[in-house]
Amino acid sequence: MAGTFELWVDKGGDWRFNLKASNGQVIATSQGYASKANALKGIESVKTNAPDAAVVEL
Repeated sequence: MAGTFELWVDKGGDWRFNLKASNGQVIATSQGYASKANALKGIESVKTNAPDAAVVEL
């Protein structure tokens, strides 16, 4: 089963999302977005850009 994006409004009124693995663990949490449309764009960005993301050890 693929991961799931959960979308919600936080206490401050910002839209946020979590990416959850198939086992239910949160593996990514977004910044706050002023609108639902921008949060959805953030989700699309993760879907598009994450497969090529570099791993950087700090």
